[in-house]
Amino acid sequence: MHDPAATPVMLVDDEAHLRITASQTLELAGYVPEVYESAEAALSALRADFPGVLVSDIRMPGMDGMALLREIRQRDPDLPVVLITGHGDISTAVEAMRDGAWDFLEKPFAGERLVEVVRRGIEKRRLSLENRHLKAELEAQQSTPGPRLVGRTPAIQQLASMVQRISQVETDVLLFGETGTGKDLVARAIHERSARGGKPFVAINCGAVPESTIESELFGHEKGAFTGAVERRVGKFEHANGGTVFLDEIESMPLSLQVKLLRVLQERAVERLGSNTLIPLDIRVIAATKTDLKAAADTGGFREDLYYRLNVVTLPIPSLRERREDIPLLFQHFIAVSASRSGLEAPPLDGHGISALLAHDWPGNVRELRNVAERYVLLGATCDYRLETLLQGAQKDSGELPLAQQVELFEKSVINHALVRYQGCVPDICERLGVPRKTLYDKLKKHGLKADDYRHIAETE
Repeated sequence: MHDPAATPVMLVDDEAHLRITASQTLELAGYVPEVYESAEAALSALRADFPGVLVSDIRMPGMDGMALLREIRQRDPDLPVVLITGHGDISTAVEAMRDGAWDFLEKPFAGERLVEVVRRGIEKRRLSLENRHLKAELEAQQSTPGPRLVGRTPAIQQLASMVQRISQVETDVLLFGETGTGKDLVARAIHERSARGGKPFVAINCGAVPESTIESELFGHEKGAFTGAVERRVGKFEHANGGTVFLDEIESMPLSLQVKLLRVLQERAVERLGSNTLIPLDIRVIAATKTDLKAAADTGGFREDLYYRLNVVTLPIPSLRERREDIPLLFQHFIAVSASRSGLEAPPLDGHGISALLAHDWPGNVRELRNVAERYVLLGATCDYRLETLLQGAQKDSGELPLAQQVELFEKSVINHALVRYQGCVPDICERLGVPRKTLYDKLKKHGLKADDYRHIAETE
């Protein structure tokens, strides 16, 4: 994805012959040298998020290279600075590295040495900027109160739009998605963005509550209603009065209980076991399932009338495979959360790591991704921070994507982040990615991306 021909290198030296020789070397290697004869001129031309490397002589009239290094470190500590030292001036080189220089070149130096140092510095800069943009995007998304739907793909943006719309109206909702896609997060997002946000959110996993006690759990019971009922119990529905009830894995609810749930939904009232008194309820019900309830109803595995009662509004939750371009952003979010919770440093995410993430099949969806992120923070140092190592076992089970598909996914992810970063501004994106306008438009068409969609998102945030 990286195109060296589009990458600028700032070259600062007061000696004309060195400027000419070094700039010719860089041009032959495919870079774009920006030449300055003084540190002051280079600083005035330095722009935010400069994508390249700065190479400067140390001994210059006026501001010298060491002073230039210190000033750049204050402005942008991630910008790689390479300093050129005189022959045998080891103490100066050591001081420069201690002050944060990326590397140093000792005069006279070979052109190959200059190109190699610049190449490594530019790769470091690319990764630094990519992580910076990911973090900035996360901070922008995290400014939204309540649970956040992290991602920029059309699938997740459409879901976020529907969550916002549905949260403002009083209707029951059915969430449909694979295991681990975040149905509980979507349910909480709907609740907290609604007028019920300050009231109880009661989550019930219908597949985890024993069938013998689920009726009492949901509806409550009176003292003496059955053996062991030594005192009155308020059920989950009654406890959620004024708020939201989230019924996860609704397909696991026993058929006998589905009849009573249908009555609660229709009458908005509950009757405790052992009582003949109806208790009025002011609740919203959000149900979630990983199976096709209509198909289950057709085969007798789920009540058809309850299905149609729940199916007022159905929200499909996309799997991670359907939103692969969001994977790097989600992963960055999860490692930041895990690092904050554990007090450990959040490791950087490099190009090899992104490729490994995009190639994995993610059968466990977002939940699996979060678990891998937590292991990456906790065990990354022992694995040399290599995601390939952490994913190796799971990758054998899930199958590896062909190389061409991995490259396409990585390319689409990079373009997607550039679209977000520059809010759909094509000239800025072309400059950032180092591609001609026609090439960018061809790639946008190839990946089904539209710059206008990202301008619209920027306007509405």
